Order: sequence, then C-alpha cells, then structure tokens
Amino acid sequence: MGFKMDRNRGQNTASDHIGAYNFTISIEGINAGYFKSVDGLSMELEVIEYQDGDDLNLRKRPGRTKYSNITLKKGYVVTPDLQKWFEETMNGTLTRKNITIELKDNVGKTVQSWVAFEAWPSKWKVSGLDGKGNDVFTEEIEFVTELVKFGA
Repeated sequence: MGFKMDRNRGQNTASDHIGAYNFTISIEGINAGYFKSVDGLSMELEVIEYQDGDDLNLRKRPGRTKYSNITLKKGYVVTPDLQKWFEETMNGTLTRKNITIELKDNVGKTVQSWVAFEAWPSKWKVSGLDGKGNDVFTEEIEFVTELVKFGA
C-alpha cells in the first residue's frame, strides 16, 4: 500500500470548512486599511403573531427584517478618511456608504460576500492605554446599516 499525493492540496474541497481569518473589507470611496475582525453581521426577521376569531392555533408570519450594527476592529493606524467620515457624521453631515465584506478561501478566492448598504458610522472606540502592557493599540468603528445582502 503506497502513499497517494493529494493534487488538491492547498485548495478547498466541498467538505472543507472555511477559516474565519481570511477576509477583506472595502468601504465605498474610503481608504480604511486592514481590519482584524468583523462582528455583528446578522439579520433577523420579526415574527408577527396573530389569531383569527375562534382559531385555537396561534399563527405566525414573517415581519420586518432587522439588521444588526456591524463593528470593524483594527490595529490603530491613522486613517484620516475613516476619522473624517465619523467627524462629519457627528457634526450633522450624514453620508451613507456601502461596505463590502468578502470571506476568502486558502487561495484567496471569494467564497461568500455580504454588502451592507447605506451604512454610516455611529460609534468610535479605542482600546485602553497601559504603560505596563504590550498589547497592540486598536480602534473599533461601529456602523449602522439599513440593508444587508448576500453576494457571491
């Protein structure tokens, strides 16, 4: 019995799980740099319950779709485009932009993408400072979105 070389080595097969570590973020018209994590990418349908007259069963149907806020986290590098967008929003100038999140396989091919439409920054936060620590200084930016669609 001999050893058989796997010709697909390094490439995903249908049964391989995709790692959560290989993704790209692009924000319409913004040079935002690289991100460490994405959180809050979720959608939920409200449930509408109703019951007709003498019907003993409670009926349910889908209602409005709600989209969670999306939080992007990255090692702190001065990115004036993101900071300017947040400051403009704070000062009353609301500019909505699309955010595209692409999940990649081991060879860099997009296997799934999501587009958050009409997004705008609602929260900006940096990690704590600690003179005794050696952690990387990070920033988090939270975005409100009104619609998320599946891509690839």
